[in-house]
Amino acid sequence: MKIVLTHTESGRASYTIALGRWARALLSLCCLGLPVGLMGLGYLLAQLGTERNMSLEGLQDEVEAQGRAVADVRAQTERRLRSLSKMVAEMEARLLRLDALGERLTGVAGMDDGEFDFSRPPALGGPLDADAPPLGSEAELSAFAIELTELDALITDREQQIELLQVLLANRQTLRETSVAGRPVTKGWVSSGFGRRKDPFTGQTSWHQGVDFNGPEGADIMAVAGGVVVWAGSDDGYGEMVEISHGGGFSTRYAHNKENLVKVGDVVKKGQLIARMGSSGRSTGPHVHYEVFKHGRPVDPSVYLRRNIP
Repeated sequence: MKIVLTHTESGRASYTIALGRWARALLSLCCLGLPVGLMGLGYLLAQLGTERNMSLEGLQDEVEAQGRAVADVRAQTERRLRSLSKMVAEMEARLLRLDALGERLTGVAGMDDGEFDFSRPPALGGPLDADAPPLGSEAELSAFAIELTELDALITDREQQIELLQVLLANRQTLRETSVAGRPVTKGWVSSGFGRRKDPFTGQTSWHQGVDFNGPEGADIMAVAGGVVVWAGSDDGYGEMVEISHGGGFSTRYAHNKENLVKVGDVVKKGQLIARMGSSGRSTGPHVHYEVFKHGRPVDPSVYLRRNIP
């Protein structure tokens, strides 16, 4: 086989190449293999492009999945934070109520000023916990939620205890306030006791159903217990008199006053000034005639003069 190369302008043969059997075979192989190679190369490039597209799509899907996961975690964290914030707000309100109750109880119990100061937070301290989880971490949030739950249970328990204590102290305060105890005067001495005696006007034996306290005219007369004024006016024998009902069947009278300082319907406290000592009515001089009634019957006031209400 021969290959003839001609000049394009003259048309004459310029070169002649003789090909042997092996050369012809190699040339045929090249001519046949070139298209096949090109096809293979194209297929390979197409495969590489497809794989590249698939890799990009997979990477994009993975990124989107991670983004959704992050968004879910963020939403869960926000929900937990909102829940914790609500719990903290409720606990703060309950603590404010406990502070108010505490301040009231310290006053009712008569504790010294400064022993329990509810207007300031309690002093705290301690070393740093090196094993504590970092702030803002999932572990730290979980630990914080557990602590809040435990604190909520503790506050509930304390609320119940303080409310019970408040009731007990209120009852004790009410008992102390309304219980008949002590003297109706700060100055004066007992000039006549309860029971039989000689009448200062007739000299005959008579029944004296109260205790007389001598003192200077105009001296203070005070309620021996809290209650409601049921009488404040003049009586022939008693003169100017104040009567107070204390509840529980008890009432007290303060007679021969120079001046009454309360009126019917007034609510008075234990130790409150209610009258001035005088000598009105059937009296020989300035003093206060003091009576105690239990369920409508006069009883010996001396028992209540020495009475001590805790």
